[in-house]
Amino acid sequence: PARSVVLLRDAEKAPEVFMVRPHEGVGSFRGAHVFPGGRVDDEDYADPAWADGVDRARRQLSILPEDEALAFFVAAARELFEEAGVLLARDRTGQYVSLAQPPDHERFTQHRHDIHARRSSFVEMVQLEGLRLALDTLTLSAHWVTPPVEGKRFDTRFFVARLPPGQTPAHDEKETTESSWMTAADAIRAGDERQIQLPPPTWMTLREIEAFKSVEQIVAAARTRTVVRREPRLVQEDGMRALVMPDNRTRFIWLEGYWRPERIER
Repeated sequence: PARSVVLLRDAEKAPEVFMVRPHEGVGSFRGAHVFPGGRVDDEDYADPAWADGVDRARRQLSILPEDEALAFFVAAARELFEEAGVLLARDRTGQYVSLAQPPDHERFTQHRHDIHARRSSFVEMVQLEGLRLALDTLTLSAHWVTPPVEGKRFDTRFFVARLPPGQTPAHDEKETTESSWMTAADAIRAGDERQIQLPPPTWMTLREIEAFKSVEQIVAAARTRTVVRREPRLVQEDGMRALVMPDNRTRFIWLEGYWRPERIER
């Protein structure tokens, strides 16, 4: 089980999405540009008493046992902090946590270092700071499963979330080497020009949000979407590997170390 967070902010031209590039030796899409994410860990099965939006989270993943459904949301919030330095949480006044002031930024940066060094955990940090996780800011948007031929398969839930005010994401420099804000169109164009690599589920997600004019539109569409399990089919075509997407309209050809998207002619 894994999760990925499409972190969004409004920009002048179009909504922008935050993307990170994992180290070459980390993860299943090493070296590619992806959304912050990773696997669901045991610590994510936590007491929901210190989180907002628990019932909503469970409803969004009602096909799963309640504790497992909640773990996906806690994992999404945890990984977003560990990998991007973004904290989806509210303080004792009910306001979103702001990291804009130097003392707050320094304190939470140290928390992040301690979590990476395993001197503490994300849950311990939340409790120590007297925070409530804002799970209600996460909206389930997709469900992707890697094909059976993969050596390590991932059952990944994708979430969309707006960047909280007073926060600036930054990659962790441990599991990731760089990060950037891009519009969906610019990311797809950079992939087409081979400036970056985009795994097929990432490319499909970018294509789906490309037409929207605001973050609110993207989140609203996710709220009304029926999320279904999507698993590509791996086939051999003309001596090349190809991934056929569940919509049967798009395929990706493995060519010179890249998954190149193509429309399927009818």
